[in-house]
Amino acid sequence: MANEQSEVIPEALAGERLDRVVAFMADVSRNRAGTAIDEGLVTLNGKEVTARSRRVSTGEKIVIGNLQRSPEAGPAPQDEVEVPVLHADAEIIVVNKPAGLVVHPGAGNEDGTMVNGLLAQWPELAGVGSSERPGIVHRLDRGTSGVLVVARTQQAYHHLSAQLADHSMGRRYKALCWGHFDAANGVVDAPIGRSDKDRTRMAVVAAGRPARTHYEVLQEWEQPEVSLAECQLETGRTHQIRVHLSAIGHALVGDGAYGGDRIGLDLDRPFLHAAHLGFEHPNGSGWVSFDTELPDDLADLLTQLKEPEPNT
Repeated sequence: MANEQSEVIPEALAGERLDRVVAFMADVSRNRAGTAIDEGLVTLNGKEVTARSRRVSTGEKIVIGNLQRSPEAGPAPQDEVEVPVLHADAEIIVVNKPAGLVVHPGAGNEDGTMVNGLLAQWPELAGVGSSERPGIVHRLDRGTSGVLVVARTQQAYHHLSAQLADHSMGRRYKALCWGHFDAANGVVDAPIGRSDKDRTRMAVVAAGRPARTHYEVLQEWEQPEVSLAECQLETGRTHQIRVHLSAIGHALVGDGAYGGDRIGLDLDRPFLHAAHLGFEHPNGSGWVSFDTELPDDLADLLTQLKEPEPNT
């Protein structure tokens, strides 16, 4: 099968239903995963399996065929999903995504996403890029707020995707981290892949994909000992900033998945905000940039801290 995906079932997924495993590995909705199983697009140890409830075992080889071969309707428009839009023109839509809003449908989030809301206003997005995540060229985690660009045309989709691939798109984030950094600025250069211990999380692993995060310390506080850093992505791996800063001992405040949920500051999501996005406009008009302020929950947390130490 063209574009098929092949993996060996890890211990972390042993005993899970086949449809859940396919949804997780292929990053599609549970419904789409089930349809793929029904249509014979999934094999275990070389044999076609059509039972969605079949439990998988460690060491089994799973092959998932090209799910795009069997198209489905795709995400449905949902007027009730509010999406704050900073800018829209014939080629792009720039969104100020709030924390808690999932970018596109996937395993466990089949509707109520940013894409569902955008389709209600711009139905032509359905024909741009992937049918399951139309218009999406880059993503923000559910708990991350900030600026995100969506392509309205196929030409814009390819243009923006190319800028992501060659690292020319400018993306800067504000992150509140535990501890003080040894240097006021630096680069974390470490490959990221699925954690062997927990397949729902990412980690720095030797066999991972290359990842580079630049950081600059903006402010420091003593009680509690935290630092506000500006991070710039050179690559765009899943959970990249969260994983990289945790790996060097500076987990994000509020990030329970990567060691940042600690006594001293109360926040129900990682302190991470996409504050700046810059890129060449797909229509050829030149460089454009968009900036967003910290949302209220993050700004309020900073006001709870004592006067910051001067950053020297």
